[in-house]
Amino acid sequence: MAASPPTADESFPRPPLSFVDGDDRRIALEATDGDDAYEDLVAMYDDFADEDLSQGVPPRDEQRRHEWVEELLTNGVNVLARHEDSVVGHAVLVPFDDRSELAIFVHQNYQHAGIGSKLIRALLGEGEATDIDRVWLCVERSNDVAISLYRSVGFETTVDRMELEMELDLGDGSETEDGP
Repeated sequence: MAASPPTADESFPRPPLSFVDGDDRRIALEATDGDDAYEDLVAMYDDFADEDLSQGVPPRDEQRRHEWVEELLTNGVNVLARHEDSVVGHAVLVPFDDRSELAIFVHQNYQHAGIGSKLIRALLGEGEATDIDRVWLCVERSNDVAISLYRSVGFETTVDRMELEMELDLGDGSETEDGP
C-alpha cells in the first residue's frame, strides 16, 4: 500500500526559509517576483553545465537563455535557493492551461545535498498561497533522482511514454486516492 503524503502544512512550507544542506552549507530559500533576482539567476544559468540541461532548458544560446529567465520571472511563481550571495537553485511554476507547469534546477556544484527537496516543497507552498490548484511536469524516464523527488512530494504519473508526465493536486491539501 502506498504511503500517503504528509498534509500540505507539513510538506509545503512557504519561504523565506533557511537550512543547512548535506554538504554543511547554509542555504536560504526565498520567493521572488523577478526584479531583485534577474542578474543572480542569469549568472547561475550562464554557469550551468551542458550535461545538466533537461529537455532543452535552460537554452544554450545566451540571448535565448536570458529571455527565458525573464519570461519565467515575469510569468511564474519563483523560489530561489541562495548560498551566500549566489543563486544555486531555482524552481518555478508557470501557468499552463488550467494548471501550472513545474520546473526545478539546482546548479551542478550543489546537487545531491538535499537542496532540490527543500526547494520543491517551498515552491509548492508558495503555489498553494497563490491559489494554484494543479501542478504538472514532464520528466525524462531516465532521471531517477528527479522522479524519486517528485514522487516524494506526492506527484503521480499520469502519462508513461518516452517521458513521464506527472501531476499533483494542491487544491485542498487533502490526501490522494492512495491514502492510508
